[in-house]
Amino acid sequence: MMKIAIGSAALKKRAIQLSWFTICYNIIEGLVSVYFGLEKDSIALAGFGADSFIEVASAIVVLWRFKGEAGFSTPLALANERTATRIIGWLFVLLAAGTIAGSALKLFQHGSPDTTIPGVIISLLSLSFMFYLWSAKKKVARALDSATVAKDADCSLACIKLSFVLLAGSALYSLSPLFWWVDSAAALAIAFMIGQEGVETIRAAGREDFCGGCGCGCSSRQK
Repeated sequence: MMKIAIGSAALKKRAIQLSWFTICYNIIEGLVSVYFGLEKDSIALAGFGADSFIEVASAIVVLWRFKGEAGFSTPLALANERTATRIIGWLFVLLAAGTIAGSALKLFQHGSPDTTIPGVIISLLSLSFMFYLWSAKKKVARALDSATVAKDADCSLACIKLSFVLLAGSALYSLSPLFWWVDSAAALAIAFMIGQEGVETIRAAGREDFCGGCGCGCSSRQK
């Protein structure tokens, strides 16, 4: 039986609002991070700024996904869910590849964590804003039962993890220079997990039994 969530029109509007907020914040964060990263010669901060644009791309995918459906309490179109989920999966892979490259280069150069004031401020702001976005997107994903919104939320979670690594690495390095490698090693571990999730997301979106749900129960979709 076709099941339509109560208030789905409002939920779609909410998903779009969160996407616009994500885009605006991450464009600013990305530009500021890249600027200070280049000025302070910090690979970590510049790379973090580049990662922000992956988050922007993911939010744009959500906007595309709900184009034409916003304001209507109709079931989510399966074809759009499949395409959007697959694209976000590839964005995960791209984020993982960029993080691995930056971390590996930093380890090779024995680069110490960024301990500048801009890096600390950006990390703290990112943690607060991204936690809000992740929590809000998760709630919408569950209520709407949308794989696209759920994966976009996971992209925000990845940003949270990388922000924490940037901040924690600076804190540890301030205690002892012997910890210069910790943040890069942790970022590598997180990157591999992000990449694995990306590959699994792409595979899931390509399966015939893909239902477009967020994992909390599959609803029937329109073809």
